[in-house]
Amino acid sequence: MKVLVVDDDIVSRMVLMHLIDSCGAYDIVEADDGEDAWKQLQQGLLPAICFCDLRMPRLSGMELLARIKRDPVLASMRFVLASSANDHATMAQASSLGAEGYLVKPFEQDMVLAQMAGLAPQGLVEEGGKAAGKEAEKEAENPLATMQRLGIDGDRLLLYLGGFENQLSAAGPELAAQVAQEAQVDIALADEARARIERLHAGCVTLGLGGAAAGLDQLATGTLDAARLQAAIDGGLAAVRRQAGRIRTMHEANGANGVE
Repeated sequence: MKVLVVDDDIVSRMVLMHLIDSCGAYDIVEADDGEDAWKQLQQGLLPAICFCDLRMPRLSGMELLARIKRDPVLASMRFVLASSANDHATMAQASSLGAEGYLVKPFEQDMVLAQMAGLAPQGLVEEGGKAAGKEAEKEAENPLATMQRLGIDGDRLLLYLGGFENQLSAAGPELAAQVAQEAQVDIALADEARARIERLHAGCVTLGLGGAAAGLDQLATGTLDAARLQAAIDGGLAAVRRQAGRIRTMHEANGANGVE
């Protein structure tokens, strides 16, 4: 899979390229600003995913995003905007232009991995042209496969699952309050809530919780009401606890020495 990394700061660009490379076998192409990236794209470069810095000379990340989404050949490319700005207005603007992800600097491997895991499967196609990504999301991944994919052991995966369980537990009431407030006061809060749901979805995909990811994915369309939201959160919590239980069972079966 080809990945385009666009950033006028060479250090940030190299760091991001290294983190992407550590996520798997990818063909990484770099551009030193938006204008350079656009030139390469016009010359025939067709990456599956583009990671692009927000503030750059000649052509900003937001301007490049707008051009890409207007181009019928390039519009299906997955676009992840990267920036040190994490204000909701910037995120909302990126989302309105068609960005599928948002990465906040300084980059962290877990967040890069979540973007790759959350976006890359959408490009999988099986014979006959049918999308295979959604089919793969129906069940939770075997914990051993998750450990191998992430390069971690069972204890580390349990730690990640515990942290994600806390994240889901906190998100439920906070998102419900946000959705209720949006309906009464400020419709822009809906974009903020959906952006948070997208991050939870990426976490589910990263941790191999396909069924939970599919449940959250359904919130992308239709009315974002409290009942649907809570059902998806509850599904995520149940999936996390089931997966943690499977890992603990494997630990016990292996004499509590961990699973390699």
